[in-house]
Amino acid sequence: MAKVYDVPQQEFISRLTEILKNEDIPAPVWASFVKTGSHADKPPQQPDWWYTRCASIMRKIYLHGPLTVNDLRTIYGDGKRKMYYGARHHRDASGAIIRNAIHGLEKLGYLEQVEKKGRVVSRQGMQKLDKLATEILGELIQTTPKLKIYS
Repeated sequence: MAKVYDVPQQEFISRLTEILKNEDIPAPVWASFVKTGSHADKPPQQPDWWYTRCASIMRKIYLHGPLTVNDLRTIYGDGKRKMYYGARHHRDASGAIIRNAIHGLEKLGYLEQVEKKGRVVSRQGMQKLDKLATEILGELIQTTPKLKIYS
C-alpha cells in the first residue's frame, strides 16, 4: 500500500480537494473575501481555495504531525516587505482559517487532538489518505511503469 509521501504533492492535494468538496465540510461565510494572512495582498483567486487549504493542512499534519495551529500559521506564512526598503520579514498566516479548517476536519473524524501536542491524523483519516495515495500511484504506474518499485 502506497503512502502519502510516495505520490506527487500537487496531484494528491487536487484529488483530496475534490473528495472534501463532496463531504460535509462547509466553507465559512467570510471565506470568499478574506486574505490568508497579513503577508497577502489580495484574497485567494480560486473559488475552491478553502477545500484546497483543508486538503493541504490534512497532508501537512499527516507528514509532520502532531502540529499545533501556531505551527501551521508559521508554515503557511510568508515574507512581507517593509514599505519599499529593507529585507522581507516573516508574517504568520491567519489562525482563524487554519482553526476552522481543523475543526471541520475533526468533525468528519479525519483529525484528532493529542493533549498539549497538537493535532494528528486519526485512523480513519490515515486509511482514507493512504487509499487515495494507492489509487494515484496505481494510475501513475499505468503511464510510467518504472514507478512500480514504489508500490
